[in-house]
Amino acid sequence: MPGPVEKTEVPAPNGVLLVDKPEDITSHGVVARARRAYGTRKVGHAGTLDPMATGLLVLGLGPSTRLLTYFVGLDKVYLATIRLGFATTTDDREGEAIGEAVDATRVPAERVAEGIAALTGPIEQVPSSVSAIKVDGRRSYARVRAGEDVSLPARPVTVHEFALLERRESADGAVDLDVRVACSSGTYIRALARDLGAALGTGGHLTALRRTAVGPFSVGDAVPLDGLGSDAPPADPAAIAERLFPVLRLDPAEAVDLGHGKRIAVTHEEASPVAAVGPDGRLLALVEVASGRARVLTAFPAAAQEVRS
Repeated sequence: MPGPVEKTEVPAPNGVLLVDKPEDITSHGVVARARRAYGTRKVGHAGTLDPMATGLLVLGLGPSTRLLTYFVGLDKVYLATIRLGFATTTDDREGEAIGEAVDATRVPAERVAEGIAALTGPIEQVPSSVSAIKVDGRRSYARVRAGEDVSLPARPVTVHEFALLERRESADGAVDLDVRVACSSGTYIRALARDLGAALGTGGHLTALRRTAVGPFSVGDAVPLDGLGSDAPPADPAAIAERLFPVLRLDPAEAVDLGHGKRIAVTHEEASPVAAVGPDGRLLALVEVASGRARVLTAFPAAAQEVRS
């Protein structure tokens, strides 16, 4: 008879993973793939990408899932293609056409430029009705798919850059605009396509979307979905935090006291959050520094040991 299976303890995965999401998979599907690839249930993502969208999806593993909330509010950069000629029920290529198609090739370049300029800077934007925004406890897109009419209120967003990269015309009268958009969190690129088409009188919708950056993190540093696993370890949480926040380096005694939840005296300018890093280089907490003392906002315990056969 075979002997007993030996079990070993290994550190649970802990860190931040940048993934280049392909088309036709949900963000939750990427999380499921990561759970299998890294052998842990504790995986989350920051900032959903629709199935048709590709590009940078930020995952957190283990205690680093606590960092994800700080990614959600970062600025984003997208490459997108807007088709002028008709609108759709979902503001993208997945929806049904609304009304008759019009000849968008007759719209001069100057009017397109004016329309883009009007949607640049601080604007009030009505999110797409098929967004993930909750309405009375249910996602807006779920209500739309159930046949409900959903009207969402406008919200302030900032479009830092809305640049036209290329214009292509087709024989059927459609015009494709390849654009680059840098924007604040909460901006819907589908809504920009919808609103640009409406302003030009042609209708418009999104046919392609790729997220290329989240804050200081680029899709160029991301792992393809098929590359997840031991050959692509998640980035150290301290290294990630140091790119997002000011850093407070602690000596051994300070690290122990902070780990016990104490407020500690520090020499650091007032700021919040600040990444508190221990003498071993490990991210211990995000803290608020005020009046010469550091107070824990979010603690990052060491990754637990997992037992594996």
